[in-house]
Amino acid sequence: MLREVKVEDAIGMILPHDLTQILPGEFKGRLFRKGHQVTEADIPALLSIGKEHIYVMELQPGYLHEDEAALRMAKAIAGDGLMLTEPHEGKVNVKSEIHGLVKIDKAFVDSVNAIDEVVLSTIHTNTVVQAGASLVGTRVIPLIVDEAKVVEVERLAAARREEGFTLLEVKPFRKLRVGVITTGSEVYKGRIKDKFGPIVKEKVAQLGSEVVEQRFVSDDSEAIVGEIHALVALGVDLVLVTGGMSVDPDDRTPGAIKAAGARVVSYGTPMLPGSMLMIAYLGDLPIMGLPGCVMHDPYTSFDVLLPRICAGEEIVRSDITEMGYGGFYQC
Repeated sequence: MLREVKVEDAIGMILPHDLTQILPGEFKGRLFRKGHQVTEADIPALLSIGKEHIYVMELQPGYLHEDEAALRMAKAIAGDGLMLTEPHEGKVNVKSEIHGLVKIDKAFVDSVNAIDEVVLSTIHTNTVVQAGASLVGTRVIPLIVDEAKVVEVERLAAARREEGFTLLEVKPFRKLRVGVITTGSEVYKGRIKDKFGPIVKEKVAQLGSEVVEQRFVSDDSEAIVGEIHALVALGVDLVLVTGGMSVDPDDRTPGAIKAAGARVVSYGTPMLPGSMLMIAYLGDLPIMGLPGCVMHDPYTSFDVLLPRICAGEEIVRSDITEMGYGGFYQC
């Protein structure tokens, strides 16, 4: 299906793939696009990139060129809020149209990549992405591939959707009204400056939400409980209680969250840093007890769970359990 000819004999014939030009230190890019019809004026340029012979395409029924194969695979998995790039050097990328949280069906990805000569490459699920970010790349290994392999990808995608699974999506972030309770007698009595508040406010703002109230309280369980209920009365969508998460006798936050009537999903995570984080719910209202590492480590369990809450997900125990694999960040 590919026929090799001398470049001088290729005039009028169709290129089956992009041809790349590399000028070291200056340029690397497409010289001729797939589907280009060779003209006599192209011969010097082809010779300049070392092409004395080129392939021309003569596809037989039941086979696809790499560009069409990649495009069909990308269309099979893409949904609302996603956009496709044009095929380039046999690859198609799926990009996000919005700022949000990526959800990817790993089981589907694995089933596709079990097909010989097919490539479906993705970022990790639950990654926060900006609009325009690339999420998935599709391609096939050979220049020309058996169409049946692409049909199988399309069949797997359709079957997975019929089972109720979403293959690929970007969930938008909701604009949450967040209440922060900063515990610690040292901050409450003015002995040290609050360092938690600014960091938490920035992380919340990066996801499109807002801290609408921050309250300071000493290491007193009843006082913490009172402030939790006060924020609930204000109608906040999320309560963050900073500090006091260790096992020291003066650290009252975990007990206060329980005493407020919250259902504890987990006190502790298998991720480092951030193992002392607590996640609980008072009715439908999420409450998080944040460990001190949030102040000084750039990425903790808080950064894993906050985007999911902002995307409208409820955190369950299995979500916490799964944080251990890949969750060691050299703490």
